[in-house]
Amino acid sequence: MAKVAIVTDSCASIPESILEALNIHWVPYYIHSGKEVLRDLVTIQRDAFYRWLPTVKELPQTASPGPGDYITAYQRLVDQGIDEIVSIHMSSKASGAYQAALSAQSIINETLPKLHINIIDTLNASMCHGWIVIEAARAALSGSSLTDIVNRIKEMIPITRMIQTADTLKYLYMGGRIGKAKHLMGAVLNIKPLISMENGIIVPIGTARSRKRAYQMMVEKIEAVAGFMGKIKIAYVHAAAQEEAEKIKAMVEERLISVESIIAELSPALGVHTGPGTAGVCYFPVKP
Repeated sequence: MAKVAIVTDSCASIPESILEALNIHWVPYYIHSGKEVLRDLVTIQRDAFYRWLPTVKELPQTASPGPGDYITAYQRLVDQGIDEIVSIHMSSKASGAYQAALSAQSIINETLPKLHINIIDTLNASMCHGWIVIEAARAALSGSSLTDIVNRIKEMIPITRMIQTADTLKYLYMGGRIGKAKHLMGAVLNIKPLISMENGIIVPIGTARSRKRAYQMMVEKIEAVAGFMGKIKIAYVHAAAQEEAEKIKAMVEERLISVESIIAELSPALGVHTGPGTAGVCYFPVKP
C-alpha cells in the first residue's frame, strides 16, 4: 500500500479501471431531480443518465459532496492505517467540493491531529482534474513523499488544459456554469463554440462552423502549446459521444505524439452541465 492516499470525487471522470489500478479513492457528487436524490456513478450510471437527460423538462441540480462525505472517506483511510492524504478537487470557482473538503479537514483534525491532509484546488475540471489525480496516484504508488506529490500537482495545474465543444451551451447556461462564455449563447445553431477553463472559470476560445472544423481548431491549439509532433498525455472526453472522441483522437495523432491517451466519458454530475454530445480533450505537454 502507498504511504500517501489519494482522494478525489466523481467529477474527475476517471475510468473505473484506472481508479482501481491506481488505488484512487473517490467520493460521489449528488444529482437532484425533483424529490429524487441520486449519487453520481453509484445510483445513476452514465448510459442510463445520458438516455434520460434529453427527456427532462427541468434540468436536474447537482451538489458537491458535503464535509460529512469527505470525513467518512478520510476516516475509512485512517482505519486502514493511512496518516497522509492528498485530496484533489475540481475548480473551487465551479463547485463547493474544495470548501467542503477543507471543512472536513478542519473537523477531523480536531480528533486526529496527527493526520496530515493536503486539500488541492486544481482550478480545472473534467479529465484535467482527472490527469492531476492520476499523476498524483502514480507518484504515491511509487513511494513519493507527501511533499513531492504536492509539488508534482502544483507543476501540473498551470499546464493541464481543456478544450471542448458541443452543439449547444444550453446545459451550461441552465446550470449556471457558463462563466465568461455567456455571450456565445446567442450564436446561430450551426456555430460550434469552443470553450476552455482559465483560472478556474469557463472561457470561450473560438467558434467553428462545423464539428470537423472545431476539432481541427483543437488540434491547432494543442500544437501551438506542444509543437508539431510534440509529446502529450491526452484524454479524449465525451458525453454519450464516443464516436466524436474517436474522430478527435485520429486528428490529434496525425500531428502530435501521444505518450498516453485515455478515452473517458464524463460522469453524470458533469454531464448535467455539458449535455449529451459534448466532446473534447484534456491534455498536458510532456517534457522531452
